Amino acid sequence: MADPIDSLMGFATQAYAVADAEVRKLRHDPSELLTRAIQPAIWLVLFGEVMAQVRGLTTDNGRYLDFLAPGILAQSVLFAAIFYGIAAIWERDLGVLHRYMVSPAPRSALVIGKAVSSAVRGLSQAAMVYLLALLLGISVDLDPIHLAAAIGMIALGSGLFSTFSLIIACIVRTRERFMGIGQVLTMPIFFASNAIYPIDIMPRWLKVVSLANPLTYEVDALRALMLVGNTSRYGLAADFIVLAAISAVMIVIAARIYPRLTM
Repeated sequence: MADPIDSLMGFATQAYAVADAEVRKLRHDPSELLTRAIQPAIWLVLFGEVMAQVRGLTTDNGRYLDFLAPGILAQSVLFAAIFYGIAAIWERDLGVLHRYMVSPAPRSALVIGKAVSSAVRGLSQAAMVYLLALLLGISVDLDPIHLAAAIGMIALGSGLFSTFSLIIACIVRTRERFMGIGQVLTMPIFFASNAIYPIDIMPRWLKVVSLANPLTYEVDALRALMLVGNTSRYGLAADFIVLAAISAVMIVIAARIYPRLTM
């Protein structure tokens, strides 16, 4: 009988190998990070400054721009992760996916490896948003413990949405269909959350949708961890449990249907 520790180490090594292959692509094309930094800058500088003038959007915790920053951080991670599945379709067309499928690595290790690589991209996005927030005078909390917890939440959220993206890719199987569905899903996930306006001003039906949206819990945690003196509406433990539970379900589903891409 195999040693459980050896089996776990082997699983981790296989997941790391997949993640490392994905991260190398990022090292070869670092310009992608700079181009992705443009979008959160536009949202914070243009949208944030304009919407700060709208009554009802300001909060008791300070400026609207402070309220918006964690939401834009979550948004930038979401936008990067939700189109991650198209890379899997490219891998199928290039024959890379077939090599993964004939390897002895468990399908779950392949899925987790891709989620980890997406988390690395998400953290690079987060560094850009944190830097931009500091330049805009937002009251960013730089406490090491809070920073570490924020890193964990960003990685978890990025892994969740990239795995969701992989599931979509396995279902639609073509780049054209994926791009269309990805664009349709991204905006509702973003706007049906607490990213750019408080839940309290939402109509009742949208509040229900928001509570079922994992992005809401990621933003809630990031507001407590990123901003000085802010607190979580639902509790950091609840935010983590919700994201971790949904991530686990996504990984199980993705691991089961991942081979569909090769058919």
